[in-house]
Amino acid sequence: MKTRIVTLMLMLGLTLSAFAQEMILIKGSDTLVNLVQSLAEEYMNKNSDAAIAVTGGGSGVGIAALIANTVAVANASREMKEKEYAAAKENGVIPTEIVIGIDGLSVIVSGGIPLNSLTMPQIGAIFRGEITNWKDVGGPSMAISLYGRQPNSGTYVFFQEHVMGNKDYSPKMKQMNGNAQIIEGIRSEKGAIGYVGIGYLFDENGSVLPGIKVLDVARDKDSKPVSPLAKENVISGLYSISRPLLQYTNGKPKGTVKDFIAFELGPEGQKIVEDNGFYPVVGKYMEKNKKAGL
Repeated sequence: MKTRIVTLMLMLGLTLSAFAQEMILIKGSDTLVNLVQSLAEEYMNKNSDAAIAVTGGGSGVGIAALIANTVAVANASREMKEKEYAAAKENGVIPTEIVIGIDGLSVIVSGGIPLNSLTMPQIGAIFRGEITNWKDVGGPSMAISLYGRQPNSGTYVFFQEHVMGNKDYSPKMKQMNGNAQIIEGIRSEKGAIGYVGIGYLFDENGSVLPGIKVLDVARDKDSKPVSPLAKENVISGLYSISRPLLQYTNGKPKGTVKDFIAFELGPEGQKIVEDNGFYPVVGKYMEKNKKAGL
């Protein structure tokens, strides 16, 4: 009897171990978390043996987990930094970058603000705290209330690098956990401004959520303002705050991980990307993915 119990326990342990090895752990960007959960759910519907767990926490959290080799995939809304690549290499991890979609990072304001556009320099000055009243950018005499992300967010880092000239955010900016929280804050406060991934702007009918306005953005005062709501503006890079939505794996993806990412990049996966309000992979990003073996 004891021999049988020990044998059964060993068999159960081996079964659980095999299951754990098959589980694809994905962690990181809160901008990507809903999208990748949707992709994972559809992939598992089509592949009954697949098991995928997707969690958020921010791009920095996902990248740190990849460096520690505790996840199969890190979701990131920013590129890895040189020091992160160095830390990964030191730990025997060789990150491979894959693009699964394109985001038009959107600047949004309270619905009552009578402005339709801002320039990149104006937006940077606002979030650095150099401009604090809407009247200084052609709006009403009203204090500007800032909403942004937390430092572990890839969106926080990307916006700081590409819009703010790598300078510090205003200490008065409210740091929120995710895109949805920023939207709710802006909807509830007059004079508010923030930035969110474009996939979070729409209701179930594909309309922009009530209570917010999506601003057109001009590269400078001599340039024409461009909307992120037009697909071609974003995928062409004409919209100034376009960015790739990234996944990182340890080396070129293999096995089930490769099969899942190939699904993300295939026709069904890219339709899910668009259904979630983002834009499909095109051009130079497709070439990048080919180099990753996809």
